[in-house]
Amino acid sequence: MSEGIYDSLNCAYGTGDDEKNVDENYRIIARALGANAYCKAHQIHSNRVVTATAPWKREQAPQADAIVTCVPHLMIGITTADCLPILLADTTQPIIGAAHAGWKGAVTGVIEATVDAMRALGARNLAAAIGPAISQQSYEVGPEFYERFIQESTGNTVYFAPSARSGHYQFDLKAYGKSRLQHAGVQLINMLAHDTCLEEDAFFSYRRTVKRGESAYGCQLSAIMIG
Repeated sequence: MSEGIYDSLNCAYGTGDDEKNVDENYRIIARALGANAYCKAHQIHSNRVVTATAPWKREQAPQADAIVTCVPHLMIGITTADCLPILLADTTQPIIGAAHAGWKGAVTGVIEATVDAMRALGARNLAAAIGPAISQQSYEVGPEFYERFIQESTGNTVYFAPSARSGHYQFDLKAYGKSRLQHAGVQLINMLAHDTCLEEDAFFSYRRTVKRGESAYGCQLSAIMIG
C-alpha cells in the first residue's frame, strides 16, 4: 500500500509513511500466511527476547529484538533494512522464533538468547533461515567497529576484509550471524545470498538511504507462523 520512497510492503512505523498504509501492509502479509493475528516488538538493537502468548496492540508492543512463540496461527516477525533477519523453528515441535540481529544485537547475544528462549519452551531440534541483509561488499566499517569485535574475540578477524579506504574494513555480518547460530547449537541453517543495499528493486536499505542523503527509508518484514 505504501508509495514513494516507501513503495511496496513497508512495515516500518515512525519513519514518515502513512500509518494506515503500514497497517494494511501488515494485514496483507498476515492474510498471505493465513494468520489470525500477529506480533511485532518495538526493536531497539538489543539482546532482549519476549515470548508471545497472545497478540498485543502496537502501542503496547514490548521493547525487544526477538520474539518466540508456540501459539498456532500467530504470526511473529521482525523488520530490517540491512540488519540480519533470522527465523527459527523446531523441526519436530510447534515452536518458532524471529530475531533482529543488527551488529549490536548480534555481538551482545540476541541470537543465543532467542535459542535459549525457544529451548525454554521445549525446543530441541532447531533450524534457522537467515534472510536478506547487507553483504560484506556493501558493509564498510571504521577502525572503532573493528576494534569492538576484536576485543570480544581475536578470532573475529575472519569476518573482516580490507576496504579500499585506509583503516577501514568490509564486515561480513551474515557469516558472523551464522557462526553465532552454530555456536548456539543450530546446525541446520539456510542463508539467502541477497544484498539489501545493492538490490534496490527488491529491498529497503538504511545504508543506501544514508549514501544518497535521503531523509527516510522503509523496512521489510521477515515473518514466521505455526500453521
